[in-house]
Amino acid sequence: HLAATEGSVEDLEVEDVLKVGYKGIKCVESGGPEPGVGCAGRGVITSINFLEENGAYDDVDYVSYDVLGDVVCGGFAMPIRENKAQEIYIVMSGEMMALYAANNIARGILKYATAGSVRLGGLICNERQTDRELDLAEALAARLNSKLIHFVPRDNIVQHAELRKMTVIQYAPDSKQAAEYRALAEKIHLNSGQGT
Repeated sequence: HLAATEGSVEDLEVEDVLKVGYKGIKCVESGGPEPGVGCAGRGVITSINFLEENGAYDDVDYVSYDVLGDVVCGGFAMPIRENKAQEIYIVMSGEMMALYAANNIARGILKYATAGSVRLGGLICNERQTDRELDLAEALAARLNSKLIHFVPRDNIVQHAELRKMTVIQYAPDSKQAAEYRALAEKIHLNSGQGT
């Protein structure tokens, strides 16, 4: 959206889009096309290329992309096809449509895994408090020949932090939920490069 306002991506500076948050974490919201117009996947790649060309990835330990995975358009597979991702974690819940979407995303990853260096790191279940949610998440991970990296329990402290425009670790560093996020980060760190 900002590029459209400014004229084009070439008219932007990295400082226009990159915000530094808690503990020096760099964040970029790339947005997408106007609804019903264009390809959001192309926007993802344009954003990544812009950030690469402008040094946004210098001096960072990890880069995380939060993209919608289960869409009819294959555009969101572009980061996979163009080797912009090395390891993918699918965040899902135990709801039936989320399980279905996670399965489709995993199939897409496998389709491109042979052509590039991308691998499925595992599943992360973001609890919605449905019946047998943990069992269903573990069963899907096993069926995908992968693993459930972490089961993140639902906690309203997340919404409390969001209302204050803070992370949970910033808002309530000693909370159970903050400990869950630290455990998840540690598991991803230890699992890095161990995906299927």
